[in-house]
Amino acid sequence: MDAFDWTLLQSFLAVAEEGSYSGAARLTRHSQPTIGRHIQQLQGQLDMVLFQRATGGYVLTEAGTALMDHALAMRLAAARISLVAEGQVEEIAGVVRITASDVMATYVLPELLGQLLRAQPGLQIELVATNSTENLMLREADIAVRMVRPTQPDLIARKMGEITLGLFAAQSYIDHAGVPTRISEFKDHILIGYDRSDLMLRAMTELSIEIRREDFTFRIDDQVAYFEAIKSGVGIGAGQVKLAETMGLVRVLPEIPIPPLPVWLTAHQELRTSARVRCVFDFLVDRLPARLG
Repeated sequence: MDAFDWTLLQSFLAVAEEGSYSGAARLTRHSQPTIGRHIQQLQGQLDMVLFQRATGGYVLTEAGTALMDHALAMRLAAARISLVAEGQVEEIAGVVRITASDVMATYVLPELLGQLLRAQPGLQIELVATNSTENLMLREADIAVRMVRPTQPDLIARKMGEITLGLFAAQSYIDHAGVPTRISEFKDHILIGYDRSDLMLRAMTELSIEIRREDFTFRIDDQVAYFEAIKSGVGIGAGQVKLAETMGLVRVLPEIPIPPLPVWLTAHQELRTSARVRCVFDFLVDRLPARLG
């Protein structure tokens, strides 16, 4: 059997993980016909049927499942080779991919990264706004800004500080509904909470505040849309103190002790020796803490 192209296994993994040619095409940036050709070529070279049709897409056959572990091991090995190669780059030029939470990527990082690009015109930044944890080991990102300390080995993590949280409302809402002076008055106000996420309910319970999902009369999970709802005067919601103050929001019941969120800056240790990644990492270490608090 002739040696097959690693690209074929990448397409195989994408279809296996996404469950469809269309999802694999989005993930790999190939066209759907190209994904189909890759799968047919791989099946032909291995003389195996790797997928079978299912409702809404494809599922692995027994042969495909047996191949999966080997393909994942090859992907991890390829990622490690890429990390080693990146670690030798000395020029401050090229792409650095950063992943951060929706709020951080929307309201905090763009201004900072704009300053960096003006100082280092050879750099290109890809900023991924997501609340999911991107895998640094597989090069899904070079640098991650996270609210939890990473536990994977081979990662460098620096704590940037903590984000102080509080309850806020727009002045337009305050002018209409007034300011609650005690928690018991929340029943007379519009509270903004999460829809499917129970994060806020658990946080309130830890503060010994009795509240139900139904008590949040406006519910939304998207964090940016959540913050914009506060700004637009929908009601009272939680947010970052420093960010809310810059937007002219009014703090409500500041005596409520909401636990702060830690912020960690993370990169793979081999990427730390790459000049362009080190430049971005060090810049954020220097500038990001002042934007928290």
